[in-house]
Amino acid sequence: QVQLVESGGGLVQAGGSLRLSCAASGRTFSTYAMAWFRQAPGKEREFAAAISRSGGGTYYADSVKGRFTISRDNAKNTVYLQMKSLKPEDTAVYYCAARLWIATRNSADFSSWGQGTQVTVSS
Repeated sequence: QVQLVESGGGLVQAGGSLRLSCAASGRTFSTYAMAWFRQAPGKEREFAAAISRSGGGTYYADSVKGRFTISRDNAKNTVYLQMKSLKPEDTAVYYCAARLWIATRNSADFSSWGQGTQVTVSS
């Protein structure tokens, strides 16, 4: 399995931007589809965005579409989540996740998870 470490979370005002990064260990990063999930206090973990192994395919939850952009750099073993026009309802712990081959929106399909990074959006 791949080891994942997220960074880039923090406190931002509504309307602001943040970029999350997720660094992966290992030499086989390009064989993993990657995704970001998030979990707000008292709520279930939910899908935010996913990206295919090559980066050619990206997928978004309706709640973040048009505001968030997922990307990856396979040479750096890193996946990013650029977040713009942030809203208070985006406040959550954001988790990076990896699964072999095919990207999905289902958290149960992902075998490797990071420890999470807190994003707090103030109104």
